[in-house]
Amino acid sequence: MLERTMEERLIEVLTTGESQWTYRPDIKTEAALWQNLREKLNQNNLAVLDGHLITDSEMLQIKNYLLDQAATTYKAACWLYGENRIAQIPLVREDASLGTIHLKAINNREIAGGTSSYEVINQYAPEGGERDRRFDVTLLINGLPLIHIELKSQNYPFMDAFRQVQKYANEGQFRGLFGLVQMFVVSNGAQTRYIAADSSGQLNPKFLIRWVDDENKPVEDYLDFTRQVLNIPAAHLMVGNYSVIDSEKKKVLILRPYQIHAIAKVRLASCTHESGFVWHTTGSGKTLTSYTVTKNLLEIPSVDKTIFLIDRKDLDQKTTEDFMSYAQHDVIDIRDTESTADLERKLSNKDRIAIVTTIQKLQRILRRLNVKDPSPKLTRLKEQIQSKRVVFVVDECHRAVAPQTKREIEKFFQSSKYSSLWYGFTGTPIFQENQRVSLGDTPRTTKEQYGECLHRYTIKEALKDGSVLGFQIQTLGRSAETFQELAIKLGLYSKEDVESVSMSQLERQVISVYEKKGKPFYDNDEHRLKVIDYIVNRSEGKLGLYSSRGIGYAYEGILTCSSIKEAQRYYQLFQEFIKTPGNVKESIRQRLPDFPKIAITYTVGENEEGAMVNQKMMKQSLQDYNDMFGTKFGLEDLTAYNSDLNKRLMRKQAKYANRDEQLDLVIVVDRLLTGFDAPCLSTIFIDRPPMKPQHLIQAFSRTNRLYDQGKRYGQIVTMQYPANYAEAIDNALVLYSNGGTDEVSAPVWEEAKRQFQEAAKGLTAFHVDTNEALDLREDNRDEIIAFVKAFQSVDRTLAALKVYDEYEDDPVNNTLGLNQDQLDRYCALYKNAIEWLRQNKPCGKDDNSKINLPDIEYELESVRGIEVNYKYVVALIQSHVLTEEDEGPKPISKASEEKVLKFIKLYSQNNPVLGEILNNIWLEINLNQESFRGKDILIEIQGRIRQIRNVKIKTFAQQWGLSADQVRAEFEAWNGRDVLMLVGDYDQYIAAGREGSKLQYRRELRKATTKLFQEELRPLTQF
Repeated sequence: MLERTMEERLIEVLTTGESQWTYRPDIKTEAALWQNLREKLNQNNLAVLDGHLITDSEMLQIKNYLLDQAATTYKAACWLYGENRIAQIPLVREDASLGTIHLKAINNREIAGGTSSYEVINQYAPEGGERDRRFDVTLLINGLPLIHIELKSQNYPFMDAFRQVQKYANEGQFRGLFGLVQMFVVSNGAQTRYIAADSSGQLNPKFLIRWVDDENKPVEDYLDFTRQVLNIPAAHLMVGNYSVIDSEKKKVLILRPYQIHAIAKVRLASCTHESGFVWHTTGSGKTLTSYTVTKNLLEIPSVDKTIFLIDRKDLDQKTTEDFMSYAQHDVIDIRDTESTADLERKLSNKDRIAIVTTIQKLQRILRRLNVKDPSPKLTRLKEQIQSKRVVFVVDECHRAVAPQTKREIEKFFQSSKYSSLWYGFTGTPIFQENQRVSLGDTPRTTKEQYGECLHRYTIKEALKDGSVLGFQIQTLGRSAETFQELAIKLGLYSKEDVESVSMSQLERQVISVYEKKGKPFYDNDEHRLKVIDYIVNRSEGKLGLYSSRGIGYAYEGILTCSSIKEAQRYYQLFQEFIKTPGNVKESIRQRLPDFPKIAITYTVGENEEGAMVNQKMMKQSLQDYNDMFGTKFGLEDLTAYNSDLNKRLMRKQAKYANRDEQLDLVIVVDRLLTGFDAPCLSTIFIDRPPMKPQHLIQAFSRTNRLYDQGKRYGQIVTMQYPANYAEAIDNALVLYSNGGTDEVSAPVWEEAKRQFQEAAKGLTAFHVDTNEALDLREDNRDEIIAFVKAFQSVDRTLAALKVYDEYEDDPVNNTLGLNQDQLDRYCALYKNAIEWLRQNKPCGKDDNSKINLPDIEYELESVRGIEVNYKYVVALIQSHVLTEEDEGPKPISKASEEKVLKFIKLYSQNNPVLGEILNNIWLEINLNQESFRGKDILIEIQGRIRQIRNVKIKTFAQQWGLSADQVRAEFEAWNGRDVLMLVGDYDQYIAAGREGSKLQYRRELRKATTKLFQEELRPLTQF
């Protein structure tokens, strides 16, 4: 099916039946788009305009205001959300007697009603854009383009549509009113995805979202997707109600379908006054879902307060930070509680607010108010609180609130007229199989405590959708043979009988004997040093040290052990190990000289046994942390230290993209094992006895957040009880994956190795002499394509191999089918082949021959050498840009100055043109930080690229008697070969006082044009 046909069918579905979309074929240009908006503003603001329609000069004022709001997607989102969810435009009237007014641009409370209007446009051509730049289909709400749809025919993968969006963004095409776009949809008809917009091009394909219905069945067809997601009111709800502004990341987040379905189910349950729980697998964004539920419940007139209950101070801090980040631009008043007195005030006042607090604070209030003979003041306070209609939203509901505690709270808020509602969120519900020990008649399962499961989304479903990663699990420890030998040696079993005993039972018995004799089997330095050596020297693949993403990248890990004492000893031994010359492999030192950077976190008490020792040990680790990062934390700043450590691990702020600001490993007991979201955390090392099923899955799920192309699995490594852990893990995965473990676990080493060997066999089958060039000719196209695909397969399967321990013992060599020298030579041929394919694309937009084209934008993961990554250099510069929240200039240290200049210089070796732009921006930041406050460096670079390109094209055109549009169009059509179409205007050239024959003019023009395109313009597009 041709793209044009797909567009027509899409528009037909949008504009027929019950839909309220209106097709506007007349809006194809920027001028028409602005004129349409002007008409909408006049129509929707009749009262405030008071008969005086918007003048031309006023429209220019409006245009300038909106262009400023659309500078970044984040800024646009903040404006679109508006005050009380109404986006307004301030306008100083041309007639001074009319004063200043505020025009309503969009009202997110009037969805599918009121003044809201819905229009469809297609084949829009951005003003000043290059030749053939046409946007497929765009949805306008009140004249504002908020959803953009890019289509490809079924001859192409849907990723080609995604890459088209990225290309437009990188070219700066999403500017002007199109800078307001909040959501992209990409499809090839058979597969459809959506993603939150980012006009700067920072779109991670890992976050493309597939729609599923409320029973988690995929909706792939683009017309079915349109009927379910792009109808009215659904489309307006997506960008109005189901998008969240994250003020910390400076990003727009659009909810996934299962989050939207869960929110709808909770709201429906509240209408019938029923409680319940939501089972969404850990890592799928429960905090974002629960935030939106908490916010939306307050829109129900019968609800006075929503209380988000959590457990433990550390989790309170993390969740509160998330909620505050989401709520900064929200109409709903989300407030955390600093003290019990503060919570009392917020519970008793008349404000309709959402409150984030801990169960411990709420319990203290209830105990104070439930005394036998309360004072009149306490009685009034109790009556005020009890009169409120309250809904409780509980994070990790099976753990945060004990059954008996919940009963006490329910009893307190029970009145003759109202009773509280409870909605629990969990990734690991308590079932009959792992139910609690019963205390009287208290509930033992999540269902018994909260009611029915309102919505379910398990890890198996999340993996199918690509919203989380699977697990690659290794259970390390002594071999089965070793435990059998020890059991015989200890007299537990005879040689004949030991074979019949299960390994898990054998492990427990042997270890128990050792412990009773006072010989700790695992709690000793010999064991810990083996663990340390494994983490430092045998986890390169797991922690991403093999990555070819560029200098300065690594994932991070968590080491968890049984007690604070063990954690402290681990920290000491790590420091000694790292400082001892020769302990860290030289190959690692060459990649990351400062690896590994270690920190520790645990609760430091004041009065309990061991508090003095804990304080002394923590004081030393704080000093190490301060020395590492230039901070000044003391024992009195532990809350601030934990917050800083969390942010450093999460890397959500620009400054933490800098390697100097990153950690590699944090040692914990229980902290960070639940409710902690750090996408760049790839591995958890577990050196403690097996945990309960729910605790295992919670800990595992710290690792399986989506991050980048190189992170394929959440890595789990257990260091004790191998047989018991294997058994416990199988049971946990069966319980929480809605059946079997195969779909949630990585293949075993032998299978991964076989896949690589098959790929290697496919590559070497070409019998290419790697000392000579691949035959790059049109009549050899099929072989070139096959070679490229074979090499990409080798690269992918090799990347998958590198996370296994066995790879450390058997790196790429002849036993795997290829050695490193061969790979390097094949890589050179591959790069030549890719470049040839880029320059020699088949003609014809819907040519069926394109079906078998390889992904020419594929980024090598494993084979290419380390190189300086463009985005890394940009992130490094961005980390020194003042944010809106910074109070004043931040001094740039000499070391930071030298580092940035070093990487700019290295990058410039491959692309001196872009390198010069980066260097100029960096020098300007040094001279005047304030002038860059709040700016996005990527967008700044794109603006300068456009400016430089336009100047170069204009200058060249004037020199050779051409129009700038001619040169620009020719460059867009240029494929890297000799320019044949640009004939120029010889008469105009001569009229400008130049000399030469017509033949000479054309020959020199082509040479000059080729030089301009190859050496000056093309590097500006090669990021």
